[in-house]
Amino acid sequence: MNLLAFIPLLLDTEAPGRDGGFTQTLIMIALAIVFFYFILWRPEQKRRKAMDEQRSAMKPGDRVTAVGIVGTIDKIQEQTVILRMVDGSKIEVLKAAISEVQSPGSVEK
Repeated sequence: MNLLAFIPLLLDTEAPGRDGGFTQTLIMIALAIVFFYFILWRPEQKRRKAMDEQRSAMKPGDRVTAVGIVGTIDKIQEQTVILRMVDGSKIEVLKAAISEVQSPGSVEK
């Protein structure tokens, strides 16, 4: 058999078609957006909402952690909170910097 006789047959074949190329790309982009929404954005939104609720429920006497500083709330202002430290000194921190709020009656583990 002559192998060169099959070369024209190989050259006549068409390349695989790209009929659904654009649609497939749109579907993949939509799946990526849905993935980012449910895996990244939505849990972060829930966490932020819970922290805002926790910060709005603060009252004097609560023990808080703000940027690694632990203190007891002495006074709450519009944008800031005055914290009393263990040694009696007071510092002012932004409400947004508070990462944890513990009520006086809560049990520490």
